[in-house]
Amino acid sequence: MLTSSFIFLPGVGPVTERRWWQDGVLNWSQFLAHPAIPGLSTARKHWYDEELRTAHSLAEQGQFHQLASRFPRGEHWRLYDMCRSGAGYLDIETTGASPQEGDVTVVGLHHHGQTVSLVRGETLTAERVQAELDHCGLLVTFFGSVFDVPYLRAKFPKLRLPPWHFDLCFAARRLALRGGLKHIEQELGIERSEAIRGLDGWDAVRLWSQWTHGDRVARDQLLAYNRADTEHLVLLADRFFEDLMSQLSPSSAVSSVSSTFHPTDTR
Repeated sequence: MLTSSFIFLPGVGPVTERRWWQDGVLNWSQFLAHPAIPGLSTARKHWYDEELRTAHSLAEQGQFHQLASRFPRGEHWRLYDMCRSGAGYLDIETTGASPQEGDVTVVGLHHHGQTVSLVRGETLTAERVQAELDHCGLLVTFFGSVFDVPYLRAKFPKLRLPPWHFDLCFAARRLALRGGLKHIEQELGIERSEAIRGLDGWDAVRLWSQWTHGDRVARDQLLAYNRADTEHLVLLADRFFEDLMSQLSPSSAVSSVSSTFHPTDTR
């Protein structure tokens, strides 16, 4: 999907991008091969050619962090298929207060097939969080651009995060899925174990409080809850990417044109 994306070009939005796809310009190579594009001046065509050559060079060199700044944040999902093997699926728990007054209690991060749970007062340090994130080229969260990431930045100001961020909450909205993570899981048939079924973020706050007062069972339940939050992001990201591709990719644009073409009845 990356090399079919034109939305990062200055002045190009989803309508223009989709029109180019429908006109048969499906990727960067085809754009470069066309001497002219309807609606573009010669100067702008040459400008876009150079932008695409630069993007192609960066992609070939694996310099995806430099490409990230060119893409609208809401379009970072387009790189998911290329970066899935190095994606980090992140979910945090907190004491329930604001970042200024509260604390991070658990950081769950799933990457390369393993889930790491970092717990406040045990393994949760800025250095350890950074060490785990350094393995990830793309971050996947649910509402993380609004909650998890700002909270982590407030607590660990020097934290370096992956340049690409696939926020599933906003992807869900584009797919007409409403509600929070647990509601969407239920809607898609993703189940949780009986021990944590029905728990939400406020229960995580309560469980942490119980653990600080010596309740070991509460600690185990909290970590199981966070692990489910984290690992289910993998299922949702895979599903959302495929659904977004079916609606917002070149093939979907071409299909929409084909479906509106009705040959004349010659009987």
